[in-house]
Amino acid sequence: MSDVVAELERRYPPSLAESWDAVGLVCGDRAESARRVLVCVDVTDAVVDAALADGVELIVAHHPLLMRGATSVAADTSKGRIVHRLIRGGCGLFSAHTNADKARSGVSDALAEVLGVLDTVPLAAEPVAPLDKWIVMVPEGNADQVSEAMFGAGAGAIGDYRDCQWSVVGTGQFLPMDGAEPAVGAVGNLTRVDEERLEMVAPRGRRGMVLEALRAAHPYEEPAFDVFEQAAVGSDVGLGRIGRLPTAMTFADFVDHAGRVLPKASWPIRGAGDPDARIETVAVCGGAGDSLIGAAAAAGADVYLTGDLRHHVVDEARRTAGPALVDAGHWATEFPWCATVADILTEIGCQATVFEDATDPFAVVPGSKENS
Repeated sequence: MSDVVAELERRYPPSLAESWDAVGLVCGDRAESARRVLVCVDVTDAVVDAALADGVELIVAHHPLLMRGATSVAADTSKGRIVHRLIRGGCGLFSAHTNADKARSGVSDALAEVLGVLDTVPLAAEPVAPLDKWIVMVPEGNADQVSEAMFGAGAGAIGDYRDCQWSVVGTGQFLPMDGAEPAVGAVGNLTRVDEERLEMVAPRGRRGMVLEALRAAHPYEEPAFDVFEQAAVGSDVGLGRIGRLPTAMTFADFVDHAGRVLPKASWPIRGAGDPDARIETVAVCGGAGDSLIGAAAAAGADVYLTGDLRHHVVDEARRTAGPALVDAGHWATEFPWCATVADILTEIGCQATVFEDATDPFAVVPGSKENS
């Protein structure tokens, strides 16, 4: 199981997950085999039934079973029942959620591919490893000791290069007041010092350690420094995707096209926009994506397809010159990713299958009884 988990975490780094998310191995022994794998969107009792019946050793799900938190996994609770069944059946459970939403070969990539959208880039890009830009003013004679301390705390790394920095010499000025204990100059005297301006990057997650190293190595009791969060310039990961259709079509035709190629849920997709509008630039986001309507508009999308669009959000968006909107459902926009994961795991020697039945909870629609 450890090699399967390692491959999934390589493809979908846990560091990309949102802070509130719960991704990774939920249950299972990394030392045990996981040659037979079942991929799904939601971990339901039906999914567990299928997995145990087929001798599956690992379920890979998009939605975390324990995302909302739990104080108990007792067998008489809804989530605990599933955990106990899996453990007793020798089946592990792994989840890739917002990390799979952001990474390449992720949820929105699979959705875009099914729709035939080409040349995609993230709709809301973010860096793989968020970086800070540090600017520190240091007396010339102390510049090396400060930069070395910051390097030791993790700053100055860019790709395969280490100890990276830029510096220039200038003049620093300060006036120590009562209570100060200046390393240079005296209380009440305006002091000018030849200083180096050091610039380097550091992982955002190491901000505290870099700051501690800076303060410990800097000769001043109040070092002058700035920290800036860097923008995700040129990033290839992030939420949503935007690209182009090979041939433009009307909005009405695009909605029909989406209805034909997307997985069939119990209820149809729906669109909001001018049926005759020309559609070429397409933005998508698997799952609940109404928070990215503004990003789709800013990116110049002609249409934005996602799930779980709310009435008032759509009504407000349609009052502007933004894109036409398509609600294709939560499950239906995420399900195409399951085939991607199955392919990835097949490549490393697993027998990976997809749970094909819809796990969308909205399964009862007009005519359901007659059609059953």
